[in-house]
Amino acid sequence: MELPTGNERYFRMSVEEFDTEKLMQNAARQRDQRKFNDMLIIDVDAHHYETESMKEIVEFIEDPVLRQLARSAQQIAHRGSMFSLGRVGYQDIGGRVTRYPLRGLEETPDDGTHRDVHLSHRWMDAMGVDYACVFPTPMLGLAMHPQPDVEVTLARAYNRWLVEKILPGSPRMKSMLYLPFNNPDAALKIVEDFGDAAGVIGFMVTSVRHRPVHHNDYMKIYRAIEERGLPIGFHSGFNWDDPMFRTCNRFLAVHALGFTWYNVVHCTNWVLNGMNERFPDLPVVWIESGISWIPFLMQRLDTQYRMRSSECPLLRKLPSDYMRDMYYTTQPMEMPDDIQLLETTFRAMNAETQLLWSSDYPHWDMDIPSVVWDLPFIDEDAKRNILGRTAQKIFKIDVSERHPGYEAVAAE
Repeated sequence: MELPTGNERYFRMSVEEFDTEKLMQNAARQRDQRKFNDMLIIDVDAHHYETESMKEIVEFIEDPVLRQLARSAQQIAHRGSMFSLGRVGYQDIGGRVTRYPLRGLEETPDDGTHRDVHLSHRWMDAMGVDYACVFPTPMLGLAMHPQPDVEVTLARAYNRWLVEKILPGSPRMKSMLYLPFNNPDAALKIVEDFGDAAGVIGFMVTSVRHRPVHHNDYMKIYRAIEERGLPIGFHSGFNWDDPMFRTCNRFLAVHALGFTWYNVVHCTNWVLNGMNERFPDLPVVWIESGISWIPFLMQRLDTQYRMRSSECPLLRKLPSDYMRDMYYTTQPMEMPDDIQLLETTFRAMNAETQLLWSSDYPHWDMDIPSVVWDLPFIDEDAKRNILGRTAQKIFKIDVSERHPGYEAVAAE
């Protein structure tokens, strides 16, 4: 059966031709060449498409009225629905990224294991990934929904579905659960209800939102997460409807700036309001913004702080020092023509201990482990930290099944 891919002349494809293993054959070649299966690799930011399982997720909605509205939305294919999760943009580049429209047709075994688990294992195995932290995709724009109750309802249903249907199916799949930050009480309840579930390694806030992360309503959430010894992550994104980004007439611009901008703002507020001092044992991870913004923000904040330190009475050191205490994911790691720029960025942020590799699979700008492994200016020990060791430490992942004796070696 021939499938429509947006360009019938150059991208014809049939059902039997499409599968993840064929798609990832170059990644598998690099895996074997670099012997990735012999080292610990943890992907801190990967994705699945929760919309492919929305019929299942809807049944986890606890409010009977909203559950019925969501069921109805499924019947009309989300058009005109209060549960619509779409954002303006065209990441598939007019159908050229074929895994977007075609992954829903990939066949998986009917063996009782959820389809998401099978698909995740295929790309993980191709790259040599041992463990992956999986996030939703369309739901990353849910914070801007005009009805906060919808964010709460879908977040809770999604999290229940994830911890009951997906994570138990694979010890290799983990997640930082989505927090509906527009309702602090509901977000806290998710921490309390699901914080001890198997496979939960932290909690995630979508950065595309306008509420300040230092608001007093959130302090109880941060404390609850800190007490559990888990990290909190801020996952960035884009929003072409944001008044500032409406000035952009190219999706490239919105994507390049948006994923960085939202984390820049939230990180600035986090640091200058002394959140690192208030929650010194809470690991903080800034996700999917690349890393070039980090030295920029360090320099800007340090310069301003030296002139106006009275405005930040909680700070006991420079803003850049607090930024070096936090963690950052690689993807999409900028690769400048002048490699010294990247090397300087690594040095500024203490990348050897603070940087976490992420693929962002299956998105169009994904990275594979070789983007770190092939870097010429860091040694093998630093590469192993970035690819897995640091993530294993802060997320407290038991890796003994995949790498027996690893923790004992690391402890030495």
